[in-house]
Amino acid sequence: QVQLVESGGGLAQVGGSLRLSCASSGRTFSDYAVAWFRQAQGKEREFVAAISRNTGTTNYANAVKGRFTISRNNAQNTAYLQMNSLKPEDTAVYYCAAQLAGSIRVYYTEESSYRYWGQGTQVTVSS
Repeated sequence: QVQLVESGGGLAQVGGSLRLSCASSGRTFSDYAVAWFRQAQGKEREFVAAISRNTGTTNYANAVKGRFTISRNNAQNTAYLQMNSLKPEDTAVYYCAAQLAGSIRVYYTEESSYRYWGQGTQVTVSS
């Protein structure tokens, strides 16, 4: 199994940027597809972005497309979420998730597809 720890959250201004990190330990990180989800207060957790094992395939929620970029460095066992042009509606707890993937090109966008989750990191965007 793999353990995930998110970092990099905090307070940002509208239009600002933050970079979240997801550090993994345990099994080989490159065996896992990775995604970011977020949960705003009083709302359901929602998909943000996903990346395949070999970084070749990514997918984004419409709400963040063009503003957020998911990436990973398998040699450093870390995934990232670069968030630019932040909006107040991006305020949420952001979670990293990982799931073993047989194919190097597969990613998943459904919360139920992921077995391993980090503890979350708070992102607050203030106007």
